Amino acid sequence: MKKVLTLILALSMGFLVSCASEKDYLVKIETRHGNMFAVLFDETAKHKENFIALAQEGRFDSTDFHRVIQNFMIQGGDVFGKENLPQENWTTVPAEIKPGFIHSKGMIAAARQGNNINPERKSSGSQFYIVKGKVYTREELVTDMKLLSETFFKYIQLSSNAELKEAYSSLYEEEKFDELNEMMLNEKSNLEQFYSISLEKPMTAQQIEAYTTVGGTPHLDGEYTVFGKVIKGLDVLDRIAAEPTGPRDIPNDKVYMKVSIEHLPKTKIEKEFGYSYQK
Repeated sequence: MKKVLTLILALSMGFLVSCASEKDYLVKIETRHGNMFAVLFDETAKHKENFIALAQEGRFDSTDFHRVIQNFMIQGGDVFGKENLPQENWTTVPAEIKPGFIHSKGMIAAARQGNNINPERKSSGSQFYIVKGKVYTREELVTDMKLLSETFFKYIQLSSNAELKEAYSSLYEEEKFDELNEMMLNEKSNLEQFYSISLEKPMTAQQIEAYTTVGGTPHLDGEYTVFGKVIKGLDVLDRIAAEPTGPRDIPNDKVYMKVSIEHLPKTKIEKEFGYSYQK
């Protein structure tokens, strides 16, 4: 019995030592608004390797968050533009779009060119964005808002719905878009019955939980490679996203970044940043 207990203890200690010896790369993004810390996902290995290489070579340093949209995202890391590389030398990374890696607040994803010229959804070799997004109601999430809007607009053209059309026009002129959405959602069941259609949109339990609590940008799911997550410094993200901007969503005052990488035990990252690695 003593030998068995000794063996179990030895195996347990071996497991603990193994876990403690596992390391990961901690990303630090320094800005004038403060620092953000992030981890990158092993499941998106090509993006992780590319980002780490750029950071270790110092190529991200002195790039800026050149596109900022409140309640959406902050985008930066234009290494190739900073280095004045000709466009034919701008590298890409093959898409690594993984189920379950969604655009909840704080997620890091790769920017890319549109589907019309990039049907493979290849990522930019340097530019990335961090999701800000917003918190949604459950009804907003499970409704195809584009189809709802199109159906509602057709519905209010009917002479019998003149009063509803007038209310819609007033809200639109006043740019009360949240109230417009609420108005359309209130008519959802009527529209489905009147036109014999479904305005539902499939959403997973994970998406509903995330987007109704921390928020995010659900319409980007499945379209861009999500390859990391900010685990500390979401307040910094909020401050950058709130920067006043001019044409093309460029901040009036540049928000430069410096990006560094530290190789640390996973247990240290978990303890200091409250991040939990999936076992």
